[in-house]
Amino acid sequence: MALRALVGVKRVVDYAVRVRVKPDKTGVVTDGVKHSMNPFDEIAVEEAVRLKEKKIVSEIVAVSCGPTQSQETLRTALAMGVDKAVHVEVTGPEYNNLQPIHVAKILAKLATEQKADLVIVGKQAIDDDCNQTAQMTAAFLDWPQAVFASKIEKEGDGLTVTREIDGGLETIKVKLPAVISADLRLNEPRYATLPNIMKAKKKPLEKKTPKDLGVDVSPRIEVVSVEDPPTREAGAKVEDVDQLIEKLKKLGRI
Repeated sequence: MALRALVGVKRVVDYAVRVRVKPDKTGVVTDGVKHSMNPFDEIAVEEAVRLKEKKIVSEIVAVSCGPTQSQETLRTALAMGVDKAVHVEVTGPEYNNLQPIHVAKILAKLATEQKADLVIVGKQAIDDDCNQTAQMTAAFLDWPQAVFASKIEKEGDGLTVTREIDGGLETIKVKLPAVISADLRLNEPRYATLPNIMKAKKKPLEKKTPKDLGVDVSPRIEVVSVEDPPTREAGAKVEDVDQLIEKLKKLGRI
């Protein structure tokens, strides 16, 4: 029996943009800055589409939480091969305070509402690097999880997932329904073709709010300060190993 997949996609500052911290240190500058789909979420979308091409998945629903501009991210997912898109509109202070636990609750609610058998998200977003959403979503749904997936295969009534760990690769089996987070080496996302982009612009988007889903998005964490990393000190050349050791001793490094 083919599965229904729910894929989370986040709108983030484009990976090629040089990020600047706001003068008041409350966050980074986002106005007038190019945004795109989170690269790890692109991999999640691609994997869902590949599973559909293998007849393992019958329908893919993409979800994005954020302001009106998040609809562009959903259009990209539709152009890549997603069937439906749901925009959970979060604006103003609520959007600035949106945290992984809020997104996880929203995804869990939608997974139930959409009768999904599989939730796939990127392992982390490149803006906050939290790496929490998949794990929290699995907890709220009480589903098994397979995070940092680098290979996914259907086996019987479950999935066999190869995941990247510090010691190398680990292969696990999970029963369905399940939550999976996509790692960098899971696949190479396809480019959306121009005809598919034009078709995606005409497709309707389902719109909801956190209130519609019964999710409270009040902040749970306060960001105290955002700062640039320290400037790297200039290096120095040494003639030999002995001189290197001597310099390191003076610096108190050894």
